Amino acid sequence: MPDHSPAPLKGLKVVDLSKILAGPYVTMSLADLGADVIKVEHPDGGDPTRAWGPPFNGPDATYYLAANRSKRSVTLDLKSAAGQEAVHRMLADADVMVENFRPGSSLARLFDYEELSARYPRLVILHISAFGDTGPLRDEPGYDMVAQASAGLMSLTGEPDGPPVKAGYAMGDLGAALFGLIGVNAALVERERTGRGQYVTTSLYESQLALHINWATGYFATGERPNRLGSGHPSLVPYQAYPAADGHFVIAVGNDALFRRLVTALGHPQWADDERFASNRARVTHRTALNAKLESVLVDEPVAHWVGLLKPLGVPVAAIRTLDEVYDCPQTAALDMVQKVDHPDVGPLQQVAFPVTFRGVRPPVRTAPPTLGQHSRAVLAELGYAEPEIDALLGPSDHPPHPQGA
Repeated sequence: MPDHSPAPLKGLKVVDLSKILAGPYVTMSLADLGADVIKVEHPDGGDPTRAWGPPFNGPDATYYLAANRSKRSVTLDLKSAAGQEAVHRMLADADVMVENFRPGSSLARLFDYEELSARYPRLVILHISAFGDTGPLRDEPGYDMVAQASAGLMSLTGEPDGPPVKAGYAMGDLGAALFGLIGVNAALVERERTGRGQYVTTSLYESQLALHINWATGYFATGERPNRLGSGHPSLVPYQAYPAADGHFVIAVGNDALFRRLVTALGHPQWADDERFASNRARVTHRTALNAKLESVLVDEPVAHWVGLLKPLGVPVAAIRTLDEVYDCPQTAALDMVQKVDHPDVGPLQQVAFPVTFRGVRPPVRTAPPTLGQHSRAVLAELGYAEPEIDALLGPSDHPPHPQGA
């Protein structure tokens, strides 16, 4: 029976020279969309995230398992002439190459865009760095935490009277990954028109600036440094987490009509006529006074009471779920956002699926994140290497490949 699952990028070949999170998340997304992704890893340990645990699931850390499914793993030493030659054989018919080499490093010089472009004119190259390709911080190394600090996210995150806090997700890495994914797909569309590839760059720093959105425009307009607001919103009140008798929940009021509906349900309709609270502009100015009034009422009843009262009235409200509650939620199940795939070492492995559907169908999780070098022999054979040459590159095979290795 033919496979009718969405694979809009089927037929594209991607060579993944990246590691950690931003680059691997881009290439995993391309694989989810149907591309054949070959992940090139160093023989000595491979992608560092394989060891970023606990927790582990089988030989690899769950961090690695989160961003590398549906790829094929090949182990090569990129600093050796033989390893470089193997990569060039991959690039000869590749559509995309993704790398996050540190600017100025030996690997960045070995796989220079100008040389690659001359040799492979249709190749789209994505380069992800910490701070971008120009400027005084160009050569600085970077991790997600550094990007969140350097690009302002931590200054905006946390309680007003507390220390700066990093976002719970790796927003520096993931922001760069999403913008990189957009750039790659735009370059592929352009290639259809021009016949030529493209050099696409983004960085953790640039992506964070792009995600400032209203924080940036507010600063540009006023010149005032914004302060941390906890879960609060700089431009809307009430729009944050509030304490109930047994925990916290969120209220998100986006207009004056919703505010009147809220305070009427709370038994204080007069607050909607108070000049300090009658408009959103006034409520933002008098945020502290209004929140004190709301909290004095909300702490008297449990979360379920307030959600049950306000939701039928159309007031946006939600309990704050923990991850176990999220993955036990019927909405998560209905969306088919968690899928299982067989892993050669650990058996059934759960993965969060690609968050876009095509004609209502979600791209399936095709294969498990590969074990280190799982597909080396198969891929090298595809590239035309004879068995003795493969042995010279990898060492003689002393055990059969995993079932996924073909």
